[in-house]
Amino acid sequence: MKNSILLCYLFLIGAAGHAQIITLQDKETGDPIYAAILQSAEPNASASTNPDGQVEIGPFKGSSSIQLRADGYATMVLTYDALLSGTVLLEREVLHLEDIVVSASRWRQNTNNVPSKISTVSSKDIALQNPQTAADMLAITGKVFIQKSQQGGGSPMIRGFATNRLLYAVDGIRMNTAIFRSGNIQNVISLDPFAMESAEVVFGPGSILYGSDAIGGVMSFQTLSPEFSLNDKPLVTGKAVARFATINMEKTLHFDVNVGWKKWSLLTSVSANDFEDLKMGSYGPKEYLRPFYVQRVDSTDVIVTNEDPKVQRPSGYSQINMMQKIRFAPNKNWDFVYGFHYSETSDYARYDRHIRYKNGLPRYGEWNYGPQKWMMNNLSITHRRENILYDEVTLRLAQQNFEESRISRDIDKNLREIRMEKVEAYSVNLDFVKKMGAKNRLYYGFEGVWNMVQSTGIDENIASGELADGPARYPQALWASYGAYLNDQWTISKKFMLQGGIRYNQFQLAADFDTTFYPFPFTEVQINNGALNGSVGFVLRPVPQWVISMNGGTAFRSPNVDDLGKVFDSEPGAVTVPNPDLKAEYAYNVDFGIAKTFKRWVKVDLTAYYTLLQNAMVRRDYTLNGMDSILYSGELSRVQAIQNAAVTSVYGIQAGIEINLSKGWSLTSYFNAQWGEEELDDGSRSPSRHAAPWFGTTRLNYDFARLSLSIYGVYSGEKNFANIHKKK
Repeated sequence: MKNSILLCYLFLIGAAGHAQIITLQDKETGDPIYAAILQSAEPNASASTNPDGQVEIGPFKGSSSIQLRADGYATMVLTYDALLSGTVLLEREVLHLEDIVVSASRWRQNTNNVPSKISTVSSKDIALQNPQTAADMLAITGKVFIQKSQQGGGSPMIRGFATNRLLYAVDGIRMNTAIFRSGNIQNVISLDPFAMESAEVVFGPGSILYGSDAIGGVMSFQTLSPEFSLNDKPLVTGKAVARFATINMEKTLHFDVNVGWKKWSLLTSVSANDFEDLKMGSYGPKEYLRPFYVQRVDSTDVIVTNEDPKVQRPSGYSQINMMQKIRFAPNKNWDFVYGFHYSETSDYARYDRHIRYKNGLPRYGEWNYGPQKWMMNNLSITHRRENILYDEVTLRLAQQNFEESRISRDIDKNLREIRMEKVEAYSVNLDFVKKMGAKNRLYYGFEGVWNMVQSTGIDENIASGELADGPARYPQALWASYGAYLNDQWTISKKFMLQGGIRYNQFQLAADFDTTFYPFPFTEVQINNGALNGSVGFVLRPVPQWVISMNGGTAFRSPNVDDLGKVFDSEPGAVTVPNPDLKAEYAYNVDFGIAKTFKRWVKVDLTAYYTLLQNAMVRRDYTLNGMDSILYSGELSRVQAIQNAAVTSVYGIQAGIEINLSKGWSLTSYFNAQWGEEELDDGSRSPSRHAAPWFGTTRLNYDFARLSLSIYGVYSGEKNFANIHKKK
């Protein structure tokens, strides 16, 4: 009998040693902790817990220092032997000076080793705040200002920059295309908040890693990752959500499900949204009230009195998002992930055009964005094995399709103008990380991006149904970018880390112009230029309660097809035409940050920054074939073009305070202020249009056991239209 018991005991020890699985749990509730991160330097390993709070710790064998981090919990440092107990209890903590991010290097990285300021929206934040769109999700940070021209919108503004001077990345894949414009864009709403694991915002230049466009910041979105089972039973997890909101009569349904085995895992996510017309608040600008609207009745445009002028008619739309991921890990060294993403909206009105009037009556019978479609196929292959070239390498291959259109018609006119754009985008990224001795870590890689732009114009007679060719918004074009980067992190001591990086980028653009509708003095344009960028920064922790950081760097934006080739009515009485002589614009930035915790009760942080943008591409008066005005859509319009004609400077501060009020209560508050100036043709200066007014958010939070509550206010200053164009 004793021998049988001994054999069973030895068998259990051997099984546990072979599986090497531990569970992380909340100390108060015993609930499993999902997405907790384990990291060690010796050996170089990282892992995260699955929805059951489980993680396999074999890669950490022999480590004397394994850091365990989870959002909302105190960081623990344990040895490998200590983890073998099987269960680790983490204690809740409101205040901390470090997070794990991937946007700074494409690899999991402690913010202690990042000179740049980074803000993270966790899956817990998303679940609590319950944002309607991905644009609203970014606003959760309290550090990103969101501009909306219509309900189907959301254009982030970061440190005085917006639109094509900010970069979007989804699972490490560049989302910006060659037709990202300088005017407000709404591409971010193609992303599904329900399908997000986290979202990270890197403030300031990010061209070393991400190339063109990363001037004001980088928004990196990490979608849900398929999880494996760590035992013989399949791991089945998921969630379902139904939501209704009165402000726009929103109806939303969502579900996602993960089925994981030991080597294979599948994840499916589907969301459907229906938003009716949005109702504005009582203290909004009178210009946005809607006393009447246009409705098509029996082939006639009829002006209808709006029962409630605060209801913005038309502004409603619907949307569907789908994601499918497949993951395969044949062994501990290889990890394959395929992802399919699809998003499509219905038509949705551009509301600011619908409140444009002529002789006191609506100017347009219709002005809609057509369905915004986005599809991405991406394959990620990661290999982990220390050798002379790398400790870990990831290859990312992606193919994306983008489709957008504009549909407009003057009131009481039969001519409907349809302008449609399609972009086929391909990209390849090869990223390496290599530890060089005990103190140096190299991040390096290569990138290739290709965008093929197809633009068509259709003029439709809605009375007869007759279709005719119309002028396209863009030329048919190919935009390409090729880059290589190197980033070095040097941990001089436990208190001081130095980082430096360099990137070279070659960008090309070839465009063919149709001169059928506009007498351009050229039929094709080609650009082939390079850009060199660098950065250097440090992180100093004189004591555990202090973090001091400083970062200086450059960034660039190469001319894209929208800059060089578009034809559109930028404002009443003005038309923008192509300019074949554009060059890249360059940004020079410096920022300084300081953060301090006072015991476990208060954390304060402050960041100050300054950015100088030279050779800035701005819209200025122009001539076409020697003429300063041409007929456009039947109206004599002043000719303008995007030109390298300005120097822009932006400076500001970002401040925050977090207070632990005890017994589950806490208070957080963030404040942002920025100022920007743009040089005009006559040498005078004007306020920058993308420098947002001061803004912030304050939240009173309660988080105890399984209950989380938040009462918050969002506020901002006024940006007067007259001041935007005020000369100095």
